Amino acid sequence: MEQIPGKGTGLVAAQPLKAGQIVLTESPLVLYSASPLFPAPSSSPFANCDHCFRILPPHTPNVPCPSCSHHLFCSHKCLSLSLKSSYSSWACKALVSLLKHPNSTLLKQQPPERQVQARFVVASHNLFLHSPSELHTLLSLHGTPDNAILDAAKVLHSLISPLFPPQFQLCVDLIAQLLAKDRLNSFCLMDPYSPDGPQRSIKAYSIYPKATFFNHDCVPNACSFDYVDTSELGDEHNTDIVVRLIEDVPEGKEVCISYFRIGRDYCTRKRILMEDYGFTCGCDRCKIEANWGGGENQGENSDLPHVRFLSKYVCERKNCAGTMAPLPPNDGAPSNVLECNFCGNLKIDCDTA
Repeated sequence: MEQIPGKGTGLVAAQPLKAGQIVLTESPLVLYSASPLFPAPSSSPFANCDHCFRILPPHTPNVPCPSCSHHLFCSHKCLSLSLKSSYSSWACKALVSLLKHPNSTLLKQQPPERQVQARFVVASHNLFLHSPSELHTLLSLHGTPDNAILDAAKVLHSLISPLFPPQFQLCVDLIAQLLAKDRLNSFCLMDPYSPDGPQRSIKAYSIYPKATFFNHDCVPNACSFDYVDTSELGDEHNTDIVVRLIEDVPEGKEVCISYFRIGRDYCTRKRILMEDYGFTCGCDRCKIEANWGGGENQGENSDLPHVRFLSKYVCERKNCAGTMAPLPPNDGAPSNVLECNFCGNLKIDCDTA
C-alpha cells in the first residue's frame, strides 16, 4: 500500500505482475441480504440460502431455521456455519422482531433502502457480539456520515439496539459511522445472469476490508469476480471476492478496479462517482470524453487506447457488458482465454491465441 497523489491510500505492484494473475482472494467481513425486510412483489424471483446466498433448488427440501419460519438454508452445513457466524440466535431474534408488530409498522413506513440498512445494522451488532476486533476493522475503513446517514442511524438505533444485550448495543454515532463505511465499501453479489433479462438484481452486500483499498479507474488493470452460484456445492468460500489482473502491471504501477461496468458513458460515470463515492475522476479517459459534448459513441471508430481497451475487454453477450479478464496463468504461461466477471462467458483472446 502506498499514498497515491489525489487518491489517498492505494495498492501498488511491488513486482511485475502478469495478466490473469490473482492478486487478492478474500472472505467477507460482513455479508447480508440486499432484500428489504418487506420486499415488493416485483423483487427478485430467486430464493437464496440465508448463509451462502446460493439459489435454493426449487424441488429440493430446504433446511429451515430451527427458531423461526423466515429463514432458509441450502444444507445443514450452511445452517451450522451460519449459527456460528452471521446468523446467531441474537441476529435471528432481532430480524424476526423487526418483522413483527409494532416494529413492522414502523419499518414498513421506511423506504426499501432503510429496510436493507436495518439488515446491515443487525449484522454489525452480531459482529460486535461475536468478534469486537472485526467490528474495529470495519470502523477503520474510509467513510464519514452525512446528515442523511445520521437521520437513518437515529431511526435504526431506536428499532434495533434494544434487541441486543445492553453491553453489545451500539450508540447512534457508532451506527452512523458503520452506515458510512458500508455506503463506500460494500460490494454486490448478484443474481444469475440471463441473456433475455431481466437485469441481474443484487442478492447480497458484502464488505471485504482488503479489497476496499483498490482505487477506481475508468480503464482498470484489474477486476473482481465472485462465484456465488457457480462454485462447487459445499464450497465454504463461494462468497469470496477474487481480484484478477486484466493486463500486465509493471512494478510501481497502481492496481485499480472499476467501481461499475467499464462501458458506461462519461456522464453516467461522473454522476455515479460523485453521488456514491464523493469524487470526480480525472483519468485520461474522462479528460478525453469530457470534451465529446455528450456524444457517447464519438470514439467508436477511434484508435484511442481506452477505446481499444473497451473493444477488447467489454463482454459482448446480450444483456451483459461485464468486464473480461484472462484466466490465471498455467505454469507461468499466460492464458489466451478471457472470462467475463458478470455473466461468466469465456472467449478466446485473438491477440494472444
